[in-house]
Amino acid sequence: MESKISKDTRREIIGALRTRYSPASRREKSRILDEFVALSGCHRKYAIRLLAKTDRRLAQVRSVRRIYDEAVRQALVLLWEAADRICAKRLKAILPSLTQAMERHNHLALDPGVRQRLLRVSAATIDRLLGPIREKARSSKRRRRRSTKPSTQVPVRTFADWDTHAPGFLEIDFVAHCGGSMAGEIINSLVTTDVFSGWTEAVPLLAREQTLVIEALKIIRRRMPIPVLGLDSDNDSAFINDSLVAYCQEERIELTRSRAYRKNDQAWVEQKNGAVIRRFVGYDRFAGVVAGQTLANLFQALRL
Repeated sequence: MESKISKDTRREIIGALRTRYSPASRREKSRILDEFVALSGCHRKYAIRLLAKTDRRLAQVRSVRRIYDEAVRQALVLLWEAADRICAKRLKAILPSLTQAMERHNHLALDPGVRQRLLRVSAATIDRLLGPIREKARSSKRRRRRSTKPSTQVPVRTFADWDTHAPGFLEIDFVAHCGGSMAGEIINSLVTTDVFSGWTEAVPLLAREQTLVIEALKIIRRRMPIPVLGLDSDNDSAFINDSLVAYCQEERIELTRSRAYRKNDQAWVEQKNGAVIRRFVGYDRFAGVVAGQTLANLFQALRL
């Protein structure tokens, strides 16, 4: 028999009648069934199953989902970011050791109940819980990619143009710790050298990305004993983009760039790349959070 009402209407009727059906007497249940069958056109046995179904199963589903509440999700996001946004199956495998390490170094403080639920989470649930933030990260990355074209607002400065007689003008460059292969994720050290004094600062980055460059520059500016007045980079898209241009304009920092394929335009920082970074770090491959923290500690010891 074909249904006489729409699915949405039938769903509303079922919800209303179910509350009356469960506590009703046998005669009253029969009357409710007659009424529902007449309205919906469905078979009487099917109508009994629809109205007799309690919310127990739905409550169980909700209860299972509530196990992984917002506290678990936030802890999972923090661990995912610390693990360099690896896939759910790999994250699930390292959750116990990573959680322990983060807690030992005071980067994470979990309630015992939250910790227990976090370590029980499956790879599929990790994918579900991280879904919204992954999509947000992908959307942000797409927007950044659209704004990474070299800007004509950045003037060229050659080696012959350096006539500054005051500190504060820095050359900046990347040193890739790739071990001879650029495949996969590697750490890149952002190196800055003051042209006037030779003062050099370095910060390791887990990814070669423009927002991380800005954060690293903020750290370097706090460490520098003098105000930063200018930045001179090569034509890497992590440097020549609208984000860094806007940051320099806001902070009143002069931004210039070298000529393409002319390393001599950045002779000061290139010299420090070898004399400081390569001398103490070498040419091996480094990747991941632990290696990044180790390099950060090394650079802190070297900077003075």
